[in-house]
Amino acid sequence: MNDRETEEKFNELLNVMAQLRSENGCPWDKEQTHTSLKPCLLEETYELLDALDDGDPKKLREELGDVLLQVVFHSQIATEEGRFTAKDVITQLTNKLIRRHPYVFAGEPIPQDTASVLKQRLQIKASEKRAGESKSALGSVPKAMPALARAQSITRRAAHLGFDWPKIEPVWDKVEEEIKELKSATASGDKNRTGEELGDLLFSLVNLARFLDIEAEDALAQTIDRFTHRFHHIETRLREADKSFEQSSLEEMDRFWEEAKSQEKSST
Repeated sequence: MNDRETEEKFNELLNVMAQLRSENGCPWDKEQTHTSLKPCLLEETYELLDALDDGDPKKLREELGDVLLQVVFHSQIATEEGRFTAKDVITQLTNKLIRRHPYVFAGEPIPQDTASVLKQRLQIKASEKRAGESKSALGSVPKAMPALARAQSITRRAAHLGFDWPKIEPVWDKVEEEIKELKSATASGDKNRTGEELGDLLFSLVNLARFLDIEAEDALAQTIDRFTHRFHHIETRLREADKSFEQSSLEEMDRFWEEAKSQEKSST
């Protein structure tokens, strides 16, 4: 598909969305607002993430389309309200990409590696925020993000702006320090303090994940999947023995758990 065909298809999509929102369009589509569509956007985003993990091109293509639909839907609502159009969205995005890649579009020296690219990008974004009178370069990290992902994004941004340890050893020390403080808070019986210290420990572990070049959100998701798989194995083995959890000992269930772990190792 050439550029002209792509443009025609995109315009067709915009026209379909406009018709769905028109007087003789779809009752459901006409009722939607920016706010009512928020759950749809969130669900479609997670479905896209699942498609990326599955690696199925057909499913990925479909889910990308569903996310694009959300962009077009919101743009159409904004057009009807006289705020902006899909063209404005595309123009702003294009300008942002050009502005944040001066080594591609403005003849500046190409950064030596990915880390340098990310550092420069964060610096450019920080200057944009200052120009827009934003209070902090970290302020644009969405609060709606899952907490682990948000924490890692914040620590990554702070690091690229120079607020970081030069080596990993102090990060390990910080984790050990937070564990001691959590134990102390737990012993005190102060639940609020315990919650704060637990949060500090989790944050320090996320920072450690960043130093290890591991996405904390992905690591935890994989652990949850492993736990679920092993737990299902316990359920299967108990059903085979015609027993319930109440009729089983922890030792027996732990034996089935280890069976599941062994099967995982043998299958890799």
